[in-house]
This record gives sequence, structure tokens and C-alpha cells, in this order.
Amino acid sequence: MADAVAVLNAGSSSIKFSLYLHQGDDLALALRGQVEGLHTAPRFEARDSSGNVVSTRAWDAGTALGHAGAMDHLVGFMRAHLGDRRLIGIGHRVVHGGMQYSQPVRMDQRILEALQAFVPLAPLHQPHNLAPIRQLLERAPGLPQVACFDTAFHRGNPEVAQMFALPAELHAEGVRRYG
Repeated sequence: MADAVAVLNAGSSSIKFSLYLHQGDDLALALRGQVEGLHTAPRFEARDSSGNVVSTRAWDAGTALGHAGAMDHLVGFMRAHLGDRRLIGIGHRVVHGGMQYSQPVRMDQRILEALQAFVPLAPLHQPHNLAPIRQLLERAPGLPQVACFDTAFHRGNPEVAQMFALPAELHAEGVRRYG
């Protein structure tokens, strides 16, 4: 039986996904796609590794599918596509990991709550990044989930670059310049 790993990138109006299958010592892309227009006119599309459309769905205009509804559809689609294969983990893109998370981290309720504290630092992204994690922790608590942080990319910058143009008191409180 082959195992599979999913990757999710949840934004404010879409959830993009990729599904990889173990093939020997490697992972091979099996599917990728998205549910977009989550709050207006949701549309789903999945493509195989060659770019061929394998599934589509559109909901009526005005349907507020939201992240929860989109995740319900994605989970059902992936389960149907996987057949006898096991989903062994999900990776998530999360915008802000603060000072404490600069490496990928396995998610649990405690870390989810810690990441929730960064919503004021990335209010247009962080809540949406965390929504699928929260839903999966509730519905599939044994499924390993790993968060990878955009802010981690910049943590290797020299300290002077991380504090450039910031007042010293903000830097002392943990605010960093990213980018």
C-alpha cells in the first residue's frame, strides 16, 4: 500500500492543494488544484501531474462555502482519489511563526493557540492559514500536520537587517523586519 502526503495553502478566498504519493524513496506529484471563490462563487478544479483536469465542481453564485466547506470537499475528494492508499500527513503554509517558530513544526492545539497570537501581525493571512489546521485537529486528531512559516525564510538574515528601520524598543519586543 502506498502512502500519500498532502500540502495545503489556505488563503483568504482559496485553498490550494497538492497530493504526493510515495514512490520508492521519493514523493511524486499525483494531483494539484484549488477551491477558489470560497465566499462568492466557489469553484473546484483538480489536475493530475500532467496537467490534465481530473475533477471540477462549481457551486451556485452567492454560496458562502468558506474554509470549512472547502475542506470538507477537499478531504472527501482526496479520500476518494486515494482509494486504498493512506494519507500519512499534511503540510501547511502559515505566514507568521513569530520569534519562536523558525523551523517546520508538528501542529497540536497548544501550537495552534500560540500561532493564533500572531493574527494581529498578519490579519489578512494568518486566520485563513490556521482554519484548516484547526478543522483537521478536531476531525482527524491522529493525522500528523506540519506548519512551515513564511517568516522562517527571513530569520537567517543578519540581525541588523531584521531590525532595519524599526524603533529599537519594537525590536526588543520581538518585532522583526521581514523581506
